[in-house]
Amino acid sequence: MGSRLIAISGSLAGTTLTLGARPVTLGRDRASTLHLRDLAVSRLHCTIEPVPGATQEGFRLRDADSRHGTFVNGLPVRERVLEPGDRIAVGESLFLVQVDGPETPTATGLFLEEGGFSAESTILRPVDAVLDAPAQRTLQALLRIGQDLHALRTTEALARRLLALLLDAIPAERAALLLLDRSGEPAGSHAADRAGSSTPFPLSRTLAERVVRDRQAELANDVLLGPGWGETESVRAARIRSLLAAPLLGTAGPLGLLYLDTREDGPRFDETHLELLTAIAGIASLALANTRHMEWLAAERDRLEEAIDHDLVGESPRMREIWRLLARAAPSDATVLLRGESGTGKEVAARAIHRQSRRAHRPFVAINCATLSETLLESELFGHEQGAFTGAVARKTGKFEVADTGTLFLDEIAEMPPTLQAKLLRVLQEREFERVGGTRPIRVDVRVIAATHRDLEAAIRAGTFREDLFYRLNVISCILPPLRERREDVPLLASHFAARFGTRLGRRVAGFTPEARALLQRYAWPGNVRELSNAVERAIVLGEDDLIRPEDLPETILEAPPGGTGKIPVTRFHETINETKKRLIVTAVRAAGGNVTKAAEQLGLNANYLHRLITNLGLRDEIE
Repeated sequence: MGSRLIAISGSLAGTTLTLGARPVTLGRDRASTLHLRDLAVSRLHCTIEPVPGATQEGFRLRDADSRHGTFVNGLPVRERVLEPGDRIAVGESLFLVQVDGPETPTATGLFLEEGGFSAESTILRPVDAVLDAPAQRTLQALLRIGQDLHALRTTEALARRLLALLLDAIPAERAALLLLDRSGEPAGSHAADRAGSSTPFPLSRTLAERVVRDRQAELANDVLLGPGWGETESVRAARIRSLLAAPLLGTAGPLGLLYLDTREDGPRFDETHLELLTAIAGIASLALANTRHMEWLAAERDRLEEAIDHDLVGESPRMREIWRLLARAAPSDATVLLRGESGTGKEVAARAIHRQSRRAHRPFVAINCATLSETLLESELFGHEQGAFTGAVARKTGKFEVADTGTLFLDEIAEMPPTLQAKLLRVLQEREFERVGGTRPIRVDVRVIAATHRDLEAAIRAGTFREDLFYRLNVISCILPPLRERREDVPLLASHFAARFGTRLGRRVAGFTPEARALLQRYAWPGNVRELSNAVERAIVLGEDDLIRPEDLPETILEAPPGGTGKIPVTRFHETINETKKRLIVTAVRAAGGNVTKAAEQLGLNANYLHRLITNLGLRDEIE
């Protein structure tokens, strides 16, 4: 009896290797018996060797401490005695163990039950599937399926092709692929029939759960003749005669289920069809796992590219909480109020909400309420008619009209004059307004996101902000933390800005020296993320090395006193400079009798710069 290893998919698809007395090695090394050109394969990945002292021909598979593991029938193994029909997965390659001569599959009879139906069934475990040597057509079908499926890069394309190949290889009338998520719950389905329809049809939940749970393929014939089937509406309507089902198994758990059936007048399935479906399921499992992994990588890439587009970056507990809140708020049309110090990324958060909402492909319009006078702000928001006031030589469309069906971001909302606050309140309540000088109401569908760095409750008490407008805006409130309260995000943000400005300015930067990173983390960042962005951009422009060094950073960061994360070491050079500055300043101010202006004259410095140095170096208490 001879044993062979048949490559079903991968770079060696179609190759057959006879197993004999000499060990067989699989790996990326050219000296391997089977040289696999695949980065997911280790140089020496695994070996197949004869079992010593075996009474009949047998072979043992050993994993050679490979990086990504060796899998047999979808399960990771360190060592295993191979059996006929075993499927060996190494990287993107799949091999089938074949033995000459027919083998009797291990099958057991049982009753498939769901409510009131039952039918005689056959169970076949994946390790029982054996392809007879003369079955060249079956082997060619498997090779074609392996080559076709591993060339596809999306789950949808793979599902369509897999179902078409199943209907070509097995005389079924309908075929379906049920996809499962990581928790084992249905995540989608695809279907096909010989009439060309791709409309999904219902599957037996009991059958699907048992096949997935027990990791075994099943065959059932004459299901309508079993008691109870005729009482099941879906089965009676479909007039099912025979059905096949096989699990799709991945390394982390079940991926899905393959299902085929025939109608009342259709052919019966037999164990050959069950064996073939089991082998196809093994090939499809590997292809589906690879496709899902590539789709996950693509989604990660899109997420990272989106992160490059904005500055709301961070992995601290505070930022994870912010992301969860924004993700829940985005799909709705509820008004959002963003609060936080200047430079914390309120507009960035507003754009993130817009991008994740159903209005993502509609306009995002932003306006700063603090930069315009009352008259100009009213005209910018609501527009004006020709001749409405001096200089209104033509009709102007306001931001509310421009943002129709999209999102309007009102930055620094606390700076809006009281008269405009009343008009804004009416728009939020009635979803309509009039242009300046107009008489016709204009209806709009706009989501409003407002932002401010001021204490609105204090503004309400002072009478400068309407309480009713506050409640209308404060449907969902999000407070963005200052950077000093999430210092653990500073290195991540700095690397983010270095990558962005390095690409934009055409200068490759590998990162930061440990000393520069320590200085960034110990600085208080009164200007928050905006100040950090400016500091990194300056370092990219002025720096000369692949790494950003302390001398590339602004002086305010170099002069920052140790604190917070001050345990991180900073270079002795910059510490010595700061200590020298402190001594000179304290001596000069004391000599000037506490007069900072006179001390600045003695030191040859601008008085404002000396005041800044005193603050940055933490000398205020020492000189007063």
